[in-house]
Amino acid sequence: MLKSPAPEAREASHLFYLSSLRRPLIDRAEGIYMWTQDGRRFIDGSSGPMVANIGHSNRNVLDAMKRQMDRATFAYRLHFENEPAEELARQLAAKLPEGLDRIFFVSGGSEATESCVKLARQWAVAIGQPSRWKVITRFPSYHGGTLGALAVTGDDALAETFAPMMQLMPTVPAPTAWRDRDNLSMEQRGIRYADMLEEKILAEGPQSVLAFIMEPVGGAATAALVAPDSYYPRIREICDRYGILLIHDEVMSGAGRTGKFLGGDHWNCKPDIIALSKGLGSGYAPLGALAAPMRLVQPLLASGGFQHGHTYAGNPLACAAGLAVLGEMDRLGLIANAAVMGELLMDELKGLAKRFPFIADVRGKGLLTGAEMVADPDTLRPIEPAKKATQRLLDLAYERGLIIYGRKVKGGVDGDNFMVAPPMIVTAAQIGEIISIIGDALEVLAGELDLPVEG
Repeated sequence: MLKSPAPEAREASHLFYLSSLRRPLIDRAEGIYMWTQDGRRFIDGSSGPMVANIGHSNRNVLDAMKRQMDRATFAYRLHFENEPAEELARQLAAKLPEGLDRIFFVSGGSEATESCVKLARQWAVAIGQPSRWKVITRFPSYHGGTLGALAVTGDDALAETFAPMMQLMPTVPAPTAWRDRDNLSMEQRGIRYADMLEEKILAEGPQSVLAFIMEPVGGAATAALVAPDSYYPRIREICDRYGILLIHDEVMSGAGRTGKFLGGDHWNCKPDIIALSKGLGSGYAPLGALAAPMRLVQPLLASGGFQHGHTYAGNPLACAAGLAVLGEMDRLGLIANAAVMGELLMDELKGLAKRFPFIADVRGKGLLTGAEMVADPDTLRPIEPAKKATQRLLDLAYERGLIIYGRKVKGGVDGDNFMVAPPMIVTAAQIGEIISIIGDALEVLAGELDLPVEG
């Protein structure tokens, strides 16, 4: 095999999205593993950015894509219907809460969340409520990188440059109940955080509020944050009280990753609109979806149709991949495996937290887990941003052949966390290997940054 030159020896890249830090060239990937051209093996401990849910190079998915490639790779939705899109919509609707059976396919998560917002707005106009246009979101949160999706993203670091170009939406605090130092129970804290939505609705004017968008289990912006159980039904009650649409961003938490098909299914919390992507295509093809009930779609159709679209909406090759991905989830029992392996992973992460008390919180559902690091576990004082603790941990793990995920959790400005979210095919032995590497990396990090370690 030809070996790639060392990153520092390669010529400058023409790809401007690369940072100054060069990475090795990928050669192949299979299961939870990825190999570089110079022969190094990595464990994909985060499924990329929580995408490769069913693992890499699944033969049945590749074969299904090849069969579709031999027939047609592209058919514009205004010119033709195609069987993969029709069948994927049917099977996807069967896995969603009852009534959420009208599907609109897109190519990614940002397109999916923006499509949800545009559907909501057009529905309000179609039913004679044009005063409703505000979409309340949580801070921090992340719902995508397009200007429309960024407008409903609670992240100062991402939004600041583009703020003059878009209509930023109102925010309420994300339910970081684990941080609170009060005499309330977790159930009471959940209600309190939910009631902040009602307070914001009243402050903005109920007739101006269109929707509330949230991730049932947090993604990159909150590192797998899970609210107290009482939060979810209260949010649903508040939205119903004021005629506001509840949008669940399941881009990261959906498609089985949390041990149920949707993150919201853990609380039987039924939204009005759902955004899906990432695991739906599992990295085999760019794919996302909006799901809504006919009661929202029919007024749009009656008033001239959904004023929205993307060139690759319902692409037959992407939908063939998505259809095969759903098939493999069922055939291999991957949602059940995510639940069982998720419990093991959570137990192992909690064990690391005992060993390294600067891990102040471990959270998540299924194989979407996160841990937050602080300088002082008693006061929750953050690690100094200049120390770049998250990036250093990610680099230490990478040097040891493990890929994990991390990002600032306080609006993209400070706060340190890491996320562990391996493919849903992961085994107990592989989780043991992942935890071992993270433990070694944390040991080095603690020594470098003078963070507390149990003897």
